[in-house]
Amino acid sequence: QVQLVESGGGLVQAGGSLRLSCAYSGSILRISAMGWYRQAPGKQRELVASIASSDSTNYADSVKGRFTISLNNARNTLYLQMNSLKPEDTAVYYCAAADGRLTGRLGDYWGRGTQVTVSS
Repeated sequence: QVQLVESGGGLVQAGGSLRLSCAYSGSILRISAMGWYRQAPGKQRELVASIASSDSTNYADSVKGRFTISLNNARNTLYLQMNSLKPEDTAVYYCAAADGRLTGRLGDYWGRGTQVTVSS
């Protein structure tokens, strides 16, 4: 099992920045990829960014050039640096991990989420 705990959400004005963190623990050697999802009220959960064990990254078109995902294995922490925030970035942000011994897809494990609110 893998445990994921997000932090770093909050209220920020449009154009501002936030850095989300996701501390992971447990059977971390089983993690094959990690990512950030978000879910706005009344909308489906969507993938924001992901990073594989090869360090290759992938971003939703809506956040390319503004968000950066990174992994610090020494600290067992996943980050999402969010710059130039827009009101449409308002959502609950979830950390997700893939387990190579389960489905191998993001969503094998989820954090509880952290709220990000961007005011106009």
